[in-house]
Amino acid sequence: MNVTELARKLRINTKELLDLLPEYGFDIGKKAIKIDDKTAEQVQRKWKFIKRDLDEKKQKEAEERKLKERELRKETGLMVILPSRLTVKDFSERLELPTSQVIMELMKNGILANQNQDIDFDTMAIMAEEFGFSVSPEEDGTKTDDVFDDSTIETALLHSKNMETRAPVVVVMGHVDHGKTKLLDTIRKSHIIDTEAGGITQHIGAYQTVWKDPKTNEERAITFIDTPGHEAFTMMRSRGAKVADIAILIVAADDSVKPQTEEAINIIKAAKLPFVVAINKIDATGADVQKVKTDLSSRGILAEEWGGEVAMVDISAKENINIDKLLDVLLLIADMNAENIQADPHIPAVGTVIESHVDKSTGPVATVLVQAGTLQKNDKLIIGGEIYGKVRAMKDYAGSDIDQAGPSVPIQIIGFKVAPEVGDVLDLTREKNAVDINVKKKRTQQTGAERATVTDSQKTDEDDEKKKTLNLVVKADVLGSLEAIIASLGKIRHPEVGVKIVGKGLGNITEDDVKKAEAGDATIIGFGVSATSVAEEGMRESHITFLQYSIIYDLINWVKEELGKLLSDELIITEIGAMDVMAIFRKEKASMIVGGKITRGKAYKKLLCRVLREGVNMGSGTISAVQVGQATIKEAVENTECGVKFEGTTKIEIADVLEFYTEENKAREIMFE
Repeated sequence: MNVTELARKLRINTKELLDLLPEYGFDIGKKAIKIDDKTAEQVQRKWKFIKRDLDEKKQKEAEERKLKERELRKETGLMVILPSRLTVKDFSERLELPTSQVIMELMKNGILANQNQDIDFDTMAIMAEEFGFSVSPEEDGTKTDDVFDDSTIETALLHSKNMETRAPVVVVMGHVDHGKTKLLDTIRKSHIIDTEAGGITQHIGAYQTVWKDPKTNEERAITFIDTPGHEAFTMMRSRGAKVADIAILIVAADDSVKPQTEEAINIIKAAKLPFVVAINKIDATGADVQKVKTDLSSRGILAEEWGGEVAMVDISAKENINIDKLLDVLLLIADMNAENIQADPHIPAVGTVIESHVDKSTGPVATVLVQAGTLQKNDKLIIGGEIYGKVRAMKDYAGSDIDQAGPSVPIQIIGFKVAPEVGDVLDLTREKNAVDINVKKKRTQQTGAERATVTDSQKTDEDDEKKKTLNLVVKADVLGSLEAIIASLGKIRHPEVGVKIVGKGLGNITEDDVKKAEAGDATIIGFGVSATSVAEEGMRESHITFLQYSIIYDLINWVKEELGKLLSDELIITEIGAMDVMAIFRKEKASMIVGGKITRGKAYKKLLCRVLREGVNMGSGTISAVQVGQATIKEAVENTECGVKFEGTTKIEIADVLEFYTEENKAREIMFE
């Protein structure tokens, strides 16, 4: 076979192929024109492994190139001037970077946005700095009341005159199953954990409790934000940290520091939150508090008793051990940061949307944490200068109706015409210039492009066409879960398969979703939602698969399994040993008995064997017996002289090298970043 023909089949430049082959044991010469058919066949069999190495090498080189570019920008002091808000596409143009690269960087930081969606100044500044730019705000007077400003809360507090102490807002963060919800359950004497699927928190919840100091009998309110601990909820945890005053980093004494623990540490540091470490499960078998403290110290978190600045409390949420001590430490930290934990309750309300979903009986519902002012029944609901509706009803965390809510009070609001997004700022100070929301337009924009594809945005359309895709329509009960699912699916990276979202949204499965699934040959996924009777009938008639989930990692595991089915099996070759042929004892039509010395590894019955002559593979067969003298042995080890019976049509000669190996077909798994 001509080398150029082989290169064409493998879709690689001929010179590159000739340079590459020696690295993988095919030394045919850098100026070779032809290659024997057997070697060409071996190259083609091994090519998928070589290609994988090449892809990994290219990815590594790309990352190194990006790092060098970033350092070069830093050294040259490259600056970018940014306004308060830009679309992702315009932001990319200002940086003179590909839009796909910016979108990928946003995804890595837990922000899902397509090229036409807006991002705020703070987000752009962080991204620009990560790319190596220094940032300067644009001072051109373009910021008007019609431009949404994420500094609304800070502005409201800055211009407030009647500042009063408010309840501290505490965010609980840590690894999955380290006891965050159980801790809150113990503090509040409620049973929230019993209502969560699989015992793992699926949504952000905000709850307020009153702690009575047993020493002084003083009652003080504390607001807690419970953030999910599973890796799918990176974005939700980040948002939880933005509205908090203090953090509790919870670490299980029997499990120590885990990936989500490190992630929580990074979020806490980035948000510059004062925090306390709660070392939970001290009553569990295998609990090792000292190991936890050592592991944390290696990550820059040093306990007070070790000369550091971080308070650490040993607790058992299950047995209610030292919970009062933890609350005392929280209030002490709150007192130390009292100047930052204040708000004016007399101004129009300003707060942050903690959770958002559509209830089938009451319509759009949002959980809001009021951070300044007081929200009252019948107040207009203003977000980004648009009127989303008015407060028809408010409920506290226990489900009781209330007529008003002041600073640090978490409330569930009924009255939205369309569900707001998690992280949106409710700002009643902008009522004067607020306009009614365009409900139809907002619903189509709300969760991004309905036909968005979750694939590697660095790939080309041609690459995507070559991929086998698992097509999905995803519907969820709340926006936070929908975003977490889409973000997790976006982390799937594979050159052969991918996930394509042909439809997504909030609420129950509708007839429209069925039509999308039918057109896109997709499976319908319902997370915490069911299907309407019309939709169920449509799915039955169209033979569309409908799966319901209540735990995100179960859904992700199913997706990984389905993608794995689309992949061809991976051939795993394990090298066992080698033998130098020193003698030929017997030749038969389809077998030979040869003698030699084991130079590497070992030889035993049923091994596969390739015959190398001057480095060229002449053919292969199997070993059916190993002998020393007249005795048959189980295996011959390195430096042993022995005879082997070779089953195969290849004719072995003296000075050939026999290489022994095994082959195994293994189903490939889909990996996440």
